[in-house]
Amino acid sequence: MQHDLIAQARTWLAEDPDPETRAELGAIVEAGDTAELAARFAGTLQFGTAGLRGELGAGPMRMNRSVVIRAAAGLAAYLKDQGEEGGLVVIGYDARYKSEDFARDTAAVMTGAGLRAAVLPRPLPTPVLAYAIRHLGAVAGVEVTASHNPPRDNGYKVYLGDGSQIVPPADGEIAAAIAAVGPLAGVARPEDGWQTLGDEVLDAYLARTDAVLAAGSPRTARTVYTAMHGVGTSVLTAAFERAGFPAPVLVTEQAEPDPAFPTVAFPNPEEPGAMDLAFATARRAAPDLIIANDPDADRCAVAVPDTATEGGWRMLRGDEVGALLAAHLVERGVSGVFAESIVSSSLLGRIAEKAGLGYEETLTGFKWIARVDGLRYGYEEALGYCVDPEGVRDKDGITAALLVAELASVLKEQGRTLLDLLDDLALAHGLHATDQLSVRVEDLSVIADAMARLREQPPTALAGLAVTSAEDLARGTDRLPPTDGLRYQLEGARVIVRPSGTEPKLKCYLEVVVPVADAAGLPAARARGAELLAGIKRDLAAAAGI
Repeated sequence: MQHDLIAQARTWLAEDPDPETRAELGAIVEAGDTAELAARFAGTLQFGTAGLRGELGAGPMRMNRSVVIRAAAGLAAYLKDQGEEGGLVVIGYDARYKSEDFARDTAAVMTGAGLRAAVLPRPLPTPVLAYAIRHLGAVAGVEVTASHNPPRDNGYKVYLGDGSQIVPPADGEIAAAIAAVGPLAGVARPEDGWQTLGDEVLDAYLARTDAVLAAGSPRTARTVYTAMHGVGTSVLTAAFERAGFPAPVLVTEQAEPDPAFPTVAFPNPEEPGAMDLAFATARRAAPDLIIANDPDADRCAVAVPDTATEGGWRMLRGDEVGALLAAHLVERGVSGVFAESIVSSSLLGRIAEKAGLGYEETLTGFKWIARVDGLRYGYEEALGYCVDPEGVRDKDGITAALLVAELASVLKEQGRTLLDLLDDLALAHGLHATDQLSVRVEDLSVIADAMARLREQPPTALAGLAVTSAEDLARGTDRLPPTDGLRYQLEGARVIVRPSGTEPKLKCYLEVVVPVADAAGLPAARARGAELLAGIKRDLAAAAGI
């Protein structure tokens, strides 16, 4: 066993093009650390519908240049099999460790395989790459990013020529092509031959961002903005300036790209503590709202003044922002289909139905939402919003921020706030309260065990509410392809349990709907919603053994 591991490591070392990971792996071999070698050579990072994502380091179970070169070679082979020889592949990257290296390697592999490659001019938001694919008529796109994962992670997200992320069967076919790549010495990687784009694509994207706003709408909302140490600042501030909004007050400690993410434990606005500096800045600047992007700026978080909340500011849940934007678009008289993933609030369906608009539910992820026919607006509870599907067929934290700022401006002129509009929606459709039970694990078997336990012994009641139906989504439904998940319908509530596709987490999505007769009943309805959510969370954790 030890001899085999060291032999594997030496073979890997011999073809690793990166002196940094060669030195790292060489030291592990020299130290005879078989436990570490076993972890790094236990298999290979699996390419799926999220592409690749993992911790940086040497070996096939880590993100590194060798793994990326193989992924690029497999993608190139797949594209050529699809008849795309000579087609354009556009490549973007964020500001994480190794992102620029991985982008350059991808461009070299594509060029060597007989495709054309174009790389965005610098670290830019993921939605700029998603826009560029369709704008440039590319056959595929690659974004090097790990979004809001920890600092030591990186990832590799693949889009096809429609501008949407890959879905089955393409992911499996690309994975098979990656597995078929031989020694790296056989992968042509010329030193040049690809194009580095100028700012024309970014300028075209920014010109497009204006299209999400209504002509002549008020643009008065004042914002505090944090890029969470990512790449959003320059693009968001340019978009706000073009649109005529007041310049956002920046959270200066987090405004510039920094792959170490020094002020946050996790660079995700949803994580505890991540917004503390933004709240502190807002208490000084007294804006109308706080807007936060995640590090690759495809997600958008919103916080609002709330005297009832400790510190005076409250983060809105993704479902709340999703409903607010839907209500705003309805008020503007849009047509088309509203879509969301199954883990998002059912309130969107009620808003669409009342407005006479189409509505679709999809599996989790914008790779599914973006493919809905006639899509006008799509959102997912994890702070993802697609407000311009013709421009960007993915979530876009920049255009979503513009639309939120427009809505806040409209309400401000009426002497109202986003919280007032949430009250209106609760009165019109019932109070929809959502929460999440999310468990991060070191050992992935904990997740598998919890799913198995729930499948073998599904709960019959949660928080005193009877479970009226239990669906195993692995079997698929008449409207959804199979996925690893469980869905429970309760009397006045809904629960979905699934493993995260991008992080070592088990995620449970909870929603309760409490009827509200009038405005005076809202406090009691909120209290009842919170009580039920807490009870469901407690009972579900016990049922899953987590």
